[in-house]
Amino acid sequence: MKTLFTLVILLFSVHLLHAQAAHPGKITGLLTDSVTAKPIAFANAALQQENKLITGATTDAAGAFVIANVPLGKYQLVLSFVGYKSKTLPVILTPEKTELDLSGVKLSPDTKILSGITVTGQKALVEDKGDRLVYNAEKDISNAGGTAADVLRKVPTLTVDLDGNVQMRGNSNLKILINGKPSAMMARNLADALRQMPANVIKSVEVITSPGAKYDAEGSAGVINIITKKGLQGFNGSTNITAGNYNRSVGTNLNLKKKKIGLTLSANGYQYRNQWEIQSTRTTLFNNNPVNILNQSSKADNTGTGGYGEMSFDYDPDSLSRINFSANVWGGNYPNNSTLLNRLTNPAGQELQAFRNDRRFRNPYGNGQLDLGYTKNFKKPDQEFAFLTQFSRMPDNYFYDTDSYSMAELLTYRQHSSNYSRNKEYTVQTDYTHPFTLKSRRDTASIKLEVGAKGILRDIGSEYRVEESVDGAGELIPNPLLSNDFNYKQQVTSGYTALRVDTKRKWGLNIGARLEHTDIEGDFVTNQTKIKNQYNNIIPSITISKGIKTQTIKVSYTQRIQRPLIWYLNPWLNASDTLNVNTGNPYLKPELNHATELGYNLNTKKGLSLNSALYWRFTDNAIEYLTIVDVSGVSFSKPQNIATRQTYGLNLNLSGQPNKNWNLNGGTDIRFVDLRSPAQNQRNDGFIWNLNFNSTYKLPKDYSIQANGNFGSGWISLQGTNSGYYWYGFAGKREFWDKKASLTLGLNNPFKRAIHQTGRQEASTFISDYSSIYVNRSARLTFEWRFGQMNTGGGKQTKKINNDDKGGR
Repeated sequence: MKTLFTLVILLFSVHLLHAQAAHPGKITGLLTDSVTAKPIAFANAALQQENKLITGATTDAAGAFVIANVPLGKYQLVLSFVGYKSKTLPVILTPEKTELDLSGVKLSPDTKILSGITVTGQKALVEDKGDRLVYNAEKDISNAGGTAADVLRKVPTLTVDLDGNVQMRGNSNLKILINGKPSAMMARNLADALRQMPANVIKSVEVITSPGAKYDAEGSAGVINIITKKGLQGFNGSTNITAGNYNRSVGTNLNLKKKKIGLTLSANGYQYRNQWEIQSTRTTLFNNNPVNILNQSSKADNTGTGGYGEMSFDYDPDSLSRINFSANVWGGNYPNNSTLLNRLTNPAGQELQAFRNDRRFRNPYGNGQLDLGYTKNFKKPDQEFAFLTQFSRMPDNYFYDTDSYSMAELLTYRQHSSNYSRNKEYTVQTDYTHPFTLKSRRDTASIKLEVGAKGILRDIGSEYRVEESVDGAGELIPNPLLSNDFNYKQQVTSGYTALRVDTKRKWGLNIGARLEHTDIEGDFVTNQTKIKNQYNNIIPSITISKGIKTQTIKVSYTQRIQRPLIWYLNPWLNASDTLNVNTGNPYLKPELNHATELGYNLNTKKGLSLNSALYWRFTDNAIEYLTIVDVSGVSFSKPQNIATRQTYGLNLNLSGQPNKNWNLNGGTDIRFVDLRSPAQNQRNDGFIWNLNFNSTYKLPKDYSIQANGNFGSGWISLQGTNSGYYWYGFAGKREFWDKKASLTLGLNNPFKRAIHQTGRQEASTFISDYSSIYVNRSARLTFEWRFGQMNTGGGKQTKKINNDDKGGR
């Protein structure tokens, strides 16, 4: 950590030196309506030089604005506001005249807007931003009333199965951020967290397949950044209510931005229903001969309840600085009660066991997170210094009771298990960006040098206890063999340097390296067993691109690390199904991923966008859940480091607007997956594909309709495969009250009650076939009301910590 804090002090000193060189220029003004003479509040005053934005300000309630600390020189001041004609004024600041007063400037109403002429073109659902793909979820009406899992099903390069498990190009080891910062909710159990996050709060989703050195090295597949809706300036807010047979929610948010302060408050409560049935047949093998056969049948119908709230406060000491504080809390209860019928026979069909398990499983969870940061922008465009801190604490507890009954309805066995787990995380981070320009006779290059340092300390604990009654009639007695206390600490210290180059001839280069040092200490307190490990990783990254008119070709290479998730490390035994036991593995090692990509993008003047990529991924020491079955027919599953995972793939996405009212988007991902583990004497490979489409059409009188679909061929793991799946939906929306309110009806999979899926797993100790039914025919109605001023522009962006390795422990 000494190296980290030395870098922090050095970078902070650089910031202070620049801060002392403040410029003396100052521009003040007062904007009024040329017709009514009333002040124009929340208008934009943008100071430009050679068509480049230098700085700016927003008028207050009295129409006044102040732009301070302006370097001396010649500028253009652009004054604008919705409903008015923009006005451009020349500005000259000299040593003799360092201040300029523009009081009395009048803006004329735009008669075209006042006469009712509106722009009907739509923002594209999918945009290519060069280093990332952006899916504009707020423009997709079918998302109303759904969950984050519904949103991610429509994002190019991503696949989401019926359980809500997410993969990026066939790899589930990825990082999900919320507004560019980590979320303990997403690290806890991604599939559950996505079901619990309402789609109404999501503005857009960014997909980054080849992150640069500025990002933490965690996340072998890439990074997903979910951007939530927030007000920009003035006072505004919204409230929404969703009623449906599988999703229900109510939420609101309020945003206030005036002069130097900004305040955002939001809250949401929700319910979701999860209904399924599974049947399986597993044959236990010993020396390739069948020993016994287990038939199981289970079903469940549960409703989870939860909520979250967030508060964010911004203070701008001057036009170039921002201090931000935010706090958010999540919480709820996820039940997973089920009834399980078991029948174990020998190969001749003679019954060995027959009983029923009634399982009562609940997962009360929560998370609290605090962020405090300072960001300093300089007069030079894109020059920035940031010092950020974060603390989060996540209690994540699991409790279950299992009662076993004979077929004669006699209680034969009882077990109670409790697992109290927690994760405290402390983070400090500093970043500095310095831009400069190089010119030659043939070209001009804009260059950004990025440097930074970061330290993360994670303190994780898990205490688990098991009590049981072996005959079902006696009292529950503690079982010390199934109980333990586990403490785990991880410290990650990192630093990075990156260089971004963009030339007028449309050449681009992003090259960098990141050094990460990891220290791990683990302690099983009860049985006095300790683990200790440390390792260093140098993570290079490079992306080269060339623009040719409306086309861009790029090639990239990077490495990524996947440290084991908390979910993988927790040694708690989940034996709620007494014949199928699951646990974590605190001895897991990180996996290292090599990622190479060749991309081609086309954007025509008519709005057609094609994004394509050929990619290759090679993962060493890959983490997979593996299962073994003993001769009594009991399976034991835990994550382990297998040898290698290779993926070769082609990703295509096409979007466009046939006319101003119609928006189309679709894509496919085809890949070959090769998994090998010499230690397990296993190999599995094959092709996987995924197809998605989305179509939205705006009708007269503020109506719009939408259809979407997602179809996949299934999954491949080291020990198994499963069949394909599909997900489709329709939606209709009506806006009213001057487009400040809307009513949306959404239907998911309306033509069939449930989706049927089959799968098979094989290993040296067993062969298992299963068939599952997921009930997902649903309908929901969402009402949304937006109030206050919804003005865009102005203000600085708040910067927060990105713990891209949030899931890694």
